[in-house]
Amino acid sequence: MSENTIKLIHCADLHLDARMTSQLPREKARERRAELLHTFDRMLDWAQEHRVDAILIAGDLFDTKNISAAAKNTVREGILAHPDIQFFYLRGNHDADGFLGSLEELPGNLKLFEAQQWLTYLLAQGRVAVTGAELCGETKERLFSSLALDGDRFNIVLLHGQEADSAPREGAEVIPLRLLKNRGIDYLALGHIHAYKSAPLDARGVYCYPGCLEGRGFDECGLHGFVYLEIDPEQKTCRKEFVPFARRQICRLEVDVTGCASGAQIAALVRERLEKEGLSPESLVKICLVGQVDISCEKNLDFLEKKLEPEFYCVRLSDETTLQVDYGRFALDASLKGEFVRLVEQAQDLSAGEKAEVIRCGIRALSGEEPM
Repeated sequence: MSENTIKLIHCADLHLDARMTSQLPREKARERRAELLHTFDRMLDWAQEHRVDAILIAGDLFDTKNISAAAKNTVREGILAHPDIQFFYLRGNHDADGFLGSLEELPGNLKLFEAQQWLTYLLAQGRVAVTGAELCGETKERLFSSLALDGDRFNIVLLHGQEADSAPREGAEVIPLRLLKNRGIDYLALGHIHAYKSAPLDARGVYCYPGCLEGRGFDECGLHGFVYLEIDPEQKTCRKEFVPFARRQICRLEVDVTGCASGAQIAALVRERLEKEGLSPESLVKICLVGQVDISCEKNLDFLEKKLEPEFYCVRLSDETTLQVDYGRFALDASLKGEFVRLVEQAQDLSAGEKAEVIRCGIRALSGEEPM
């Protein structure tokens, strides 16, 4: 890289002000909303420390049109506090006018894009171009086909939508990659997918989703952060690096409990897996029980979840096991349980899984326990 290297951050899908109450208790959801704002602030500090020239925000900076004063002020003050950094903000499908409408005056270092129309900004004395257009659900092929770039520049194209090989559907924010190939794009900066993804676009360029800056729930497990770019405008080359940056790790662990006969045995396997992973107490952890267990196996997930709660920021358990019925065990059983199992076994309108679940509930009821 030359001394004229341009440094950028590519981020997307920050979803500031997301409610998160469907995934977390109310108090922790409120705490996580504050953490999302803090992570945005930390990213700006990181950018300042590493002398970043520009930050590309590829959509969904906010989660809803009704933005809190705290979120508006955090973003506005963050932009104003870093006048040497250019902010390129392209709105996504979750963004509305709530933030921009609240600004009495647009900061000079905040660059915006237009709906259904390409707009280009130049960096590095015109040797790097940032071109983008906001997709509004009715994007036609002609928008993508009309993209015209100067091949002598390093070209960044900024978009928010779902990448696809085909043309966009009516009413959907779809980015047809085939219409963007061989148009002089060096780096296609995308937003919308919440996990990091990068692949070649054509012989010249690549496309990249940085993923969300912070995972918000157990449907967004894995590492989250932003992409750091170092561009040599003279050589028209780029070095990119994914930077994990989330405040907390969110992970999903599968624990095979096949053959377990009791909740104590299940708890031991879960504990063994957690010790092996060595997760931070700051983590959000979802434990999924898988495998095949006998219908008589007691699984008190609520008890186990409560037992693990003090060890992590948030713990959730889910039962994805299948039930196994040893019908031979009940074939000659003269008790009410045996008669019940044989009756269910003969049912023609139930699947094997449904039979197992009916038998499990029935046996618990016959034993004086509450069906779970």
